[in-house]
Amino acid sequence: MSQGKVYLVGAGPGDETLITLKGKNVLEKADVILYDRLINPMLLQYATDRCEFIYCGKLPDRHILRQEKINQLLVHFANLGKIVVRLKGGDPSVFGRVGEEAYELASHNISFEIVPGITSGIAAPSYSGIPVTHREYGESFALITAHNKSSTGKPKIDWKSLSNGIDTIAFYMGIANLPYICESLLKHGKPADTPVILIQWGTMGKQKTLQGTLATIAKKAEKADISNPAITLVGNIIELREKINWFEKEPLFGRQILLAQSSIYRNKLAAQLRELGADVVEIPKLKKISEMTKIKQTILSKIEKYETFIFTSLEATEQFFLDLLLEKIDIRSIKARFYSINEEVLVELTKRGFTATGLDRINSHENMLIIGENKDAINGELYATHRVAIDSRFDQIYRRLVEETNYDTIIFPTHLSVNLFNDYVNTLLNCGDSFYNEKQVISIGDETFIEAKRNNISSKRIPNNININVLQEYFINHTETK
Repeated sequence: MSQGKVYLVGAGPGDETLITLKGKNVLEKADVILYDRLINPMLLQYATDRCEFIYCGKLPDRHILRQEKINQLLVHFANLGKIVVRLKGGDPSVFGRVGEEAYELASHNISFEIVPGITSGIAAPSYSGIPVTHREYGESFALITAHNKSSTGKPKIDWKSLSNGIDTIAFYMGIANLPYICESLLKHGKPADTPVILIQWGTMGKQKTLQGTLATIAKKAEKADISNPAITLVGNIIELREKINWFEKEPLFGRQILLAQSSIYRNKLAAQLRELGADVVEIPKLKKISEMTKIKQTILSKIEKYETFIFTSLEATEQFFLDLLLEKIDIRSIKARFYSINEEVLVELTKRGFTATGLDRINSHENMLIIGENKDAINGELYATHRVAIDSRFDQIYRRLVEETNYDTIIFPTHLSVNLFNDYVNTLLNCGDSFYNEKQVISIGDETFIEAKRNNISSKRIPNNININVLQEYFINHTETK
């Protein structure tokens, strides 16, 4: 058996899109991913269906997996010939204990790579409108851990050099030791009016900030609901925030949205909402299951006899052409006219070199083949390309996200998404109708609205052909919850 390889990957500070291209590529080929609590779990959606997830979630009061056990697992899976990803928040080399893991792998002669990531000490200030260097405000910058392994948990730092020699200081995970940090900097010469900002969940839509000075921030923090993960930034450069605070001005900043899924593909609406500052979680995670059945083989054996093909989804379209390839069926034997149920499928068919027409222009129902997961209300013979199932690997992830985050909005983009979401959430949390209390629920289209009502879910109906600009206006003008 050939030996595997381990990638020690920085997931970035929280915003899913801030992972590096190499980090994403490594996730896509991994056999096993060991991930930390503070990474954005939506990054795991880049993994294949066969990839195994192992939660290494360290909490302040307990450790799911101790570091020694994590090291052992990395060695174990690599020796089984696996491609292993150790996914760590921020940059793995900045207070990420990557040195310990790399040393363990090197000691066992296991091949590994360190894939850098964007560290929170730079990214969180940037998303708060604060560059960490500026020619007029700060030409030196330091990253400091705000706790250590000692009995007191207080870092051993040359406070005099730090106070007098560094313009801007970023303390990681410093909330518990904030009074000690402020006292130490003041004691060693830092002015009492030096600006300080606490940045919790930096780069996320739930980002929260608290400003003060070395003299005031500790008492302010006692009253505010701010906890780790957080960056404590100290320095005059914070004054720039007043003019260049960009992220918190995004129109949907602070929105926590659950977007119900009915497809294996990520919804484009999610990316658009994130661009406007919202946090969006697509739930549940679905996977495609396909197999070549006798019924499918029978249909394929007479494929040239059909006059009309109706493609009902992107995944069905891809699976259909894959089935043709696997069964060695010459595409030139197909004489049918192609119709599509939506614009997305039209684009896919065009990419493959086929001319297709929208379903509203269909004029024949003879020898018609519906290509998809199910027929819905369309007449004709069904070529069931696949079935969709819930990916249970994400159950623990979604449960933790829903329990730890105050989601204020639920969006049902299709009628199929209503039942999938409702059944999944009820099974996952055993919460019943109470889950929808104090949340704004949006149904896109009449059919979706009716399906939500059938499930005793009260929702706001918006047009099926709505675009992101209109949806943005809707959010801005309808901020109330149920």
